[in-house]
Amino acid sequence: MFKLPAAYFTGVRTKELHENACIVTVKHRWVNQNPFKSMFWAVQGMAAELTTGALVMKKIKSSGEKISMLVASNNASFTKKATGIITFSCSEGGKIDEAILEAIDTGEGQTVWLNAKGVNADGVEVSTFNFEWTLKVKSL
Repeated sequence: MFKLPAAYFTGVRTKELHENACIVTVKHRWVNQNPFKSMFWAVQGMAAELTTGALVMKKIKSSGEKISMLVASNNASFTKKATGIITFSCSEGGKIDEAILEAIDTGEGQTVWLNAKGVNADGVEVSTFNFEWTLKVKSL
């Protein structure tokens, strides 16, 4: 709530965070809807970014290194109206491990593209987001 108040107030909630996957949900409601009575794209984006970002943060903490992280770019596509409960997931923890190891080994910044898919209660994909995260070991 204190780190991401906009996400909290719009209903974004982390449901699971494992070694290689993160699941986040958000329920369509009045406060997060667009004029077309579906979930505003930015709310979906917050939920999708959290799935990837929480996974990156967990991997950085596990590494024991001081590593900065930042989204360099992103893209998204929307395939169905987002109503009801939308579940976003990212299961690409292995890609993060590789980027962190490379950043530690070389001392150079690394980038990693992570995907988060949003599905409705029927399992139908409503949106997909891709985030390019930059990782760099902080110098002492």
